[in-house]
Amino acid sequence: MASIYNCTECGNNLNLSTSNLFPKDFYFEAGNKNTLSFASIDTTKVSFDKEDKIRPFFETVNYWGIQRNRTKIKCISCGKLVGYVYDDGPPMMNGIGQFGFGPSQAIPRAPRYRFKIKALRIATET
Repeated sequence: MASIYNCTECGNNLNLSTSNLFPKDFYFEAGNKNTLSFASIDTTKVSFDKEDKIRPFFETVNYWGIQRNRTKIKCISCGKLVGYVYDDGPPMMNGIGQFGFGPSQAIPRAPRYRFKIKALRIATET
């Protein structure tokens, strides 16, 4: 049985596949608390809204900064915020990156689609 993820506000099926779900214990620089993270999503079911803030933010000890560039994920039918896109997914290349730097700023990383658990209603497919 596969899970079906719907928007809690309007009940719209977001068409999120459990085959693209990262394991719960997978480490991300921006954390993974109270969220579900997907490697890819159906972009026809959601809309994206760029957010650019200049103020301090602290997600985890290793993921903080002054300027935050991230993208909001919103339900296409009701506009409710359901998550964010982060750039701390798995590395897109092998090796230690340019000049031997290790953080995600130097190594190109795949996007991670991080959905808030409270924004999703999880049902099972029968």
